[in-house]
Amino acid sequence: MIKDYIAVDVETTGLNPGYDRLIEVAAIKVKDFNVADTYTTLINPEIHIPGRITEITGISNDMVSSSPKIGEIIHEITEFCGEYILLGHNIRFDYGFLKQNCTNHKISFEKRGIDTLKIARKMLPDIEKRSLGFLTDYFGIEQEIYHRAYDDANSTHLLYKHLLHSFSGIDADIFRPMQLQFQPQKMCPITPKQKVYLNNLIKYHKINVNLEIGSLTKSEASRMIDKIIFTYGRC
Repeated sequence: MIKDYIAVDVETTGLNPGYDRLIEVAAIKVKDFNVADTYTTLINPEIHIPGRITEITGISNDMVSSSPKIGEIIHEITEFCGEYILLGHNIRFDYGFLKQNCTNHKISFEKRGIDTLKIARKMLPDIEKRSLGFLTDYFGIEQEIYHRAYDDANSTHLLYKHLLHSFSGIDADIFRPMQLQFQPQKMCPITPKQKVYLNNLIKYHKINVNLEIGSLTKSEASRMIDKIIFTYGRC
């Protein structure tokens, strides 16, 4: 039975670690099932946060404008996690974003993890849903704020304890940590040629862009150029 772990949750600009960005990370260090330490931060993604993401999370562009960029704090996150096992609800999602950003900054982040979603799917096959919000209601876990990293990480920690109490005697194997797998995409920075052409397109079409062009990857810049040309035409 795993009693020491890091309950982790991330909020992002989208679902793809290859080109979407982190906007919030929370990690809760648990020792012997008790919270020992916490780490939480908003992150400036250096791109515009889509309106649908703000609607879900409540995190706006203004909220993250003065927050650190991921490159400034990724070492803090990995050091806080240390050698602990990660715990998450659909942990592969959170791990994928953390792993991709670690790879982008040349940091090793090989981890084992426990997934409360996987456990719920196996042990609660007949319930209507297995989202974190539904399961917190199901087990009577109080959570006032949803889709914010700290609150979701804490609820995952409490959910894990409920699942252990209810089902560890029935199937102990489902609670064993697994090696987390994610193949990061290779990220190349925007090329000087792309940067010049993209800036020319933006100026020519008088487009208001809420991002730092220099922060884009080569693939992000390519997609943005194609989108502008498709919408507005060439220079």
